[in-house]
Amino acid sequence: MSKSLERVKAMLYKHELFLSIKNEPIGRSNGIYQRYKNPILTAAHAPVHWRYDLNPETNPLLMERQGMNAAFNSGAIEFNGKFCLVVRVEGYDRKSFFAVAESESGIDNFRFWDHPISLPETHEPDTNVYDMRLTRHEDGWIYGLFCTERRDHNAPEADQSAATAKCGIARTKDLVTWERLADLDSGGSQQRNVVLHPEFVDGKYALYTRPQDGFIDAGKGGGIGWGLVSSMENASVRDEKIIDPKIYHTIKEVKNGQGPAPIKTSDGWLHLAHGVRNTAAGLRYVLYMFMTALDDPSRVIHRPAGHFMAPQDEERVGDVSNVLFTNGWIAKDNGDVYIYYASSDTRMHVATSTVEQLVDYCKNTPEDGLRSAASVQTRNELIDRNLAFLRANGLK
Repeated sequence: MSKSLERVKAMLYKHELFLSIKNEPIGRSNGIYQRYKNPILTAAHAPVHWRYDLNPETNPLLMERQGMNAAFNSGAIEFNGKFCLVVRVEGYDRKSFFAVAESESGIDNFRFWDHPISLPETHEPDTNVYDMRLTRHEDGWIYGLFCTERRDHNAPEADQSAATAKCGIARTKDLVTWERLADLDSGGSQQRNVVLHPEFVDGKYALYTRPQDGFIDAGKGGGIGWGLVSSMENASVRDEKIIDPKIYHTIKEVKNGQGPAPIKTSDGWLHLAHGVRNTAAGLRYVLYMFMTALDDPSRVIHRPAGHFMAPQDEERVGDVSNVLFTNGWIAKDNGDVYIYYASSDTRMHVATSTVEQLVDYCKNTPEDGLRSAASVQTRNELIDRNLAFLRANGLK
């Protein structure tokens, strides 16, 4: 074997060792979910053959030709008995694209498929695509709703950062071949974080939306919206209503958006979302939960206060620091839930829970009283109950 091939073999061997690292739960848990020690996907998980020209004739120095910057914000679905993530992968060129990574366990040994997804374009090509939410709909299709970014055609030539955001729509049966449908028509508003409800509602497709005035700023828009469309082909939503608004001096005062499609339970629909607030250090993204009614998925029935999950330790640092974001989770038939979340626009993580735990959390966590005095009152009520319990049991 030539020295060049030996170098390639050694690189592949080291990469395999890296991919095979066993993940372990961290030592502490809050009783709601369990975090894990290692990220499940990073730029380094991208296949060697995506990044290097392995032919010694065209790359004698074995240089990285097309580097990867990040792997984050993945949709999730159980497919053919595997945990499959449709990952937002970003190259050094800042372009994001989608790629499938699968695992047997759901917590480690994720491997990318050989090729990224070749996503068809519409008549107006996407400059960038990202953050796909996957929904296995009762109509038989797996839908992927994502953000498509294009330059703002109304911006002056000197402004090369102005962009517009729309909801792109594609569907598939196998996660390999995708049919691209027309972008969601939502009138004059821009859209991010649009999610398809998994069931028909009143015979129509139901969408969780997030109307906004600009590419970044929600403006007078914002909040998690709800709208019905008659078809996903040339889908058009006009009568959006906000079911979960942004609220002053909360974790969602700047903007908020639905994460993955909700999970159906006997108590209602479980929702996972992200909320954004402003700080002296910039925007802070956290995750929160709520529940909606089984007979009306647009009616919120439980709103636990505060964040469900926030960036901690190494999760705080990355390309866009102090951010947690989710657009994928998987609920197993046995009630186990795998929550896939990204930290700081850089890497993917997993946390595990159960439907029972998440329903308990949503139903029994007090709502936000929206004032400091109300917060103290709620906490004192808990303290008084606990002190009474400790005294009754001889523990204080």
